[in-house]
Amino acid sequence: MSQIRTRIAPSPTGDPHVGTAYIALFNMAFARQLGGKFILRIEDTDRTRSTTESEQTILDALRWLGLDWDEGPDVGGEYGPYRQSERGDIYTNYAMELVEKGHAFYAFETPEELDQMRVEQREQGLPQKYDGRALLLSEEEIQANLKAGKPYVIRMKVPDEGTCVVKDKLRGDIEIAWSQVDMQVLLKADGMPTYHLANVVDDHLMKITHVIRGEEWINSAPKHMLLYQYFGWEMPELCHMPLLRNPDKSKLSKRKNPTSILYYQRMGYLAEAVVNYLGRMGWSMPDEREKFSLQEMIEHFDIQRVSLGGPVFDVEKLSWLNGLWLREELTSEQFAEKYVEWGLNANYLMPIIPLIHSRVETFSDVADVAGFFLQGMLNPEESDFVDIKMEPEILRKALQFSLWRLEALRVWEKDAIFSELKSLAQQMDIKPKDFFAPLFVAISGSTASVSVFDSMAILGPDISRARIRQAVDVVGGPSKKEMKRWEKEFAVLAN
Repeated sequence: MSQIRTRIAPSPTGDPHVGTAYIALFNMAFARQLGGKFILRIEDTDRTRSTTESEQTILDALRWLGLDWDEGPDVGGEYGPYRQSERGDIYTNYAMELVEKGHAFYAFETPEELDQMRVEQREQGLPQKYDGRALLLSEEEIQANLKAGKPYVIRMKVPDEGTCVVKDKLRGDIEIAWSQVDMQVLLKADGMPTYHLANVVDDHLMKITHVIRGEEWINSAPKHMLLYQYFGWEMPELCHMPLLRNPDKSKLSKRKNPTSILYYQRMGYLAEAVVNYLGRMGWSMPDEREKFSLQEMIEHFDIQRVSLGGPVFDVEKLSWLNGLWLREELTSEQFAEKYVEWGLNANYLMPIIPLIHSRVETFSDVADVAGFFLQGMLNPEESDFVDIKMEPEILRKALQFSLWRLEALRVWEKDAIFSELKSLAQQMDIKPKDFFAPLFVAISGSTASVSVFDSMAILGPDISRARIRQAVDVVGGPSKKEMKRWEKEFAVLAN
C-alpha cells in the first residue's frame, strides 16, 4: 500500500476555529499512527476575504497546540506550492480539460439572470439549483460569446437520474440522488477555482490517500466522486467526522460558544488540555480514560473508535480537564513558569506598561489598573452600565452593532479599531465619548480605564469580542423579532 497521506485545508478568512483544530488533530493522528504524512494546505481562493494575517494566526494556533505538519506553505515539500492562490494555472488547465472532454461547459448567465432563475424556481416549488440552460447553447453561440469577451464560469455536468453511492470509512455506503446535486461552478468568472475543483485537483496531485473532514461535506461528495471519474483518477478514501455541537446540540457557533483557538490560548488554557479535549470529541482511548497526551492518542489511535453522535463542546468540561492537567502534570515550579509564559512575558507586558506607567505610584497599584489584562471573562453586571449616558435601547444596540462591526474587522490593530467604532458612532448619531463608554465597561470593567482601543489591540480579537458579546447578554441582546430589524438597520449603516 502507498504511504498514508492526510491533509487539513483551512481557509484564511477569519479566526482559527476549534473545528479546524479538531479535524487537523484526527488527520494527524490517523497519518502518524500508520507512519504516514500530514499535510497543511491553505485554501485562499476567496480573494475578498482571505488575508495573510489570518493565515499566520491559523499556523500559529495549530503550532501552539502541537499539531505540526510534514509539508505546508511554511515548511515546503515536494508537492508545492501549498497555497491555492499560487496554483491558479493548474486549475485553469484542468477545468479546460473537462470542457474539452465534454464533462464541463461554459455558462454565461449574469448574476441578475441567476437570481431571476431562483425566484422562478421558488415560485414553482422546484429545487434551488442551476437549471442547465447554458447546455442548450450551440457551439457557434459559445464561440461568439467567448470572442465578444462575455464573462463566464465553467460548470460541471451532473447526471439528472439515478443515485450516487458514497463510500465512507465510518458510515458505510451513503446514497444521494443525483437530482439533489447541483451543476457546480468549477472555475469562477475571475479565473479562480471553487473549493470543489481545487480540492480534487490538489488532493490528487498531492497524493492524498484519505480525506478526513467534517460531515457538512457529505453532500459535496458526489461532485467530488464525479470529478475523479471524469479525470480518470483514483479517489481517496472518505471519512466524514461528526460536527462539534453546542451543549444545546446546535452546530458549534461563536454566538453560543467561543470558537477561536486563540480565545482559549488567551484565557490561559494549556495547549495539552485543549488537544486532549478535542481528542475526546467523538473518540475514546481503548481504556476509556479521559486524560491523555497527544502522543498517547497517536499511539492508540483507531479511527473506527470514532462515534457518530454529535460531540458536545462544553467549555465547563474543558475547564475541568484543564484543571486536571494543571494539578497533575505541573510542579509548582512548572506552574510558575507556565504562568509567566502566559501572562507575564515581556512581549505581552511591554505594550501594557506605557498605558499604566503614569497611572500608578507603587507596583501594588498595577493590579487595580491593569488587572483586566490578566483576566479571562470579566462577568459584568447590568448595574455596571447604569451610569452610562445612553438610553437602554440605544445602549443595547450600540454594543450589538459594535460587536458585528468588530466581527467583520480583518486587521486587528488600534487605529483600525478606533476608526471602525468612531465611524459607527457617527453613523448612529451618538457622541463618540458616550458611544465608547459601554465598551470601556465591557473590555476593562470600568469607564475610567486606560484606552479601550489600546486595550482591545493588546487583548486581541478573540477575548475582546467575547467580552463585548458577554456585555450584550448582560444588557439584553436582541430578541428574535428585534434581530431582523436590527440586522436591517446595521446593513443600512454599513452601506
